[in-house]
Amino acid sequence: MAKSILIIDDEVITLNNLKRALQRDGYEILLADSGETGIEAFKKHRPDLALVDLMLPGIDGLEVLRQIKTVETNTVVIMITAYEIIEKAIEAMKLGAYDYLMKPFKIDELRASIARALELQSLRVRVSHAVETEKGKYYFDRITARNKEMLEVIKIARRVAPLDRTTILLTGESGVGKGLLARAIHYNSLRVDQPFIEINCAAIPESLMESELFGYEPGAFTDARRRKIGLLEKADHGTVLLDEIADMPLPLQAKVLKVLEDQSFTRLGGTTRIKVDVRIIAATNRNLKEEIEADNFREDLFYRLNVVPIAIPPLRDRKEDIIPLALSFIEEFNAELHRSFRNISTDAAQALDEYNWPGNVRELRNVIERIMALHNAEEIAIDYLPTEITMPKAGAPIIKESIEKDKFMNLDELEAQYIKEVLKYTSGNKSKAAKILGIHPTSLFRKIKKIK
Repeated sequence: MAKSILIIDDEVITLNNLKRALQRDGYEILLADSGETGIEAFKKHRPDLALVDLMLPGIDGLEVLRQIKTVETNTVVIMITAYEIIEKAIEAMKLGAYDYLMKPFKIDELRASIARALELQSLRVRVSHAVETEKGKYYFDRITARNKEMLEVIKIARRVAPLDRTTILLTGESGVGKGLLARAIHYNSLRVDQPFIEINCAAIPESLMESELFGYEPGAFTDARRRKIGLLEKADHGTVLLDEIADMPLPLQAKVLKVLEDQSFTRLGGTTRIKVDVRIIAATNRNLKEEIEADNFREDLFYRLNVVPIAIPPLRDRKEDIIPLALSFIEEFNAELHRSFRNISTDAAQALDEYNWPGNVRELRNVIERIMALHNAEEIAIDYLPTEITMPKAGAPIIKESIEKDKFMNLDELEAQYIKEVLKYTSGNKSKAAKILGIHPTSLFRKIKKIK
């Protein structure tokens, strides 16, 4: 589809000449000979680009630019100006004009400016679409939760998300969803259109962490041949997630504290302080108070990070969320893996519900993905689940009961009792029992005969 250009100029000859030249390039051209008619044409047709003369009768070009930007921020505007009013052209750039051309200009110069401007607009649309797509993923309403504690976590996160500078400390075991919550906070904040940068303090070697965070100047060390922009600088106006903050070396903790206090830092090898505007969200699976007592973490940094603490409960403490989360992952991987799973069988759901989930939500997600990658069915059956989930914890109670009776079983008796417990767990299903026991069904049949 042809791109549309609105030309606003009070000189009829200029309008016609530009129309003929640009129509030959395949653009759809709209014309207006005054600011007032130009604004009306813009509101009616919403062109991709506006070419506006600064000197117009009635409403001048600057006011036309202001009103265009009020109606549609992403529209690219190129101003046409005479040399003697260059100051107004500079003012137009401050108001959001993409470029200005001084009369008389060559048509090739105009063509090049229009091509660059439309490419910029296309990039803006792509970036805007990407942001909207990401934002859609991280609406708070899309976080699966029925557990009372988890609902309270989401409530607090929703409340603090719009507070532009408030620092947040997310705590919880690995895999509970600290990264997901951090992104939800960012994509529901005033910084939504700006970068979100996640820095895993445990994944970056200590020797490289400072240069990664703050960047460096040429000559800062042996291999520093050119300037490197650090991650904090790249995140300017956005949000930084300092994940696994407890793994950050103590000397670097002091520099991060300085960033939190005055939003500035110096690159390695540099002397100029660089101002940044970033919101910090920190996350850890450790007890930072214990780390402070062990002299591994700065107390002043802890209190600076701990403005709004949010503790995310482990999945084993939010049992009512397990099946809803599993179903949401099924929906996700149906689309991604081209599957058509619809449900979870009753016994599989019971096994998922009874499992302790040491890896939390991340482990549950991985289990569902693995099952759906290896199988194509309408229902997740218990046979699809890994043995660590289906294996009953029957051995320990049997041994405990034997000790309490002060009569230890021999190994044959213990095996027989354990097989009975497994068969009871599987409601007599010998194939499932054999799978749990890790033996061939024929071997199980022989053992059952022996027990009887």
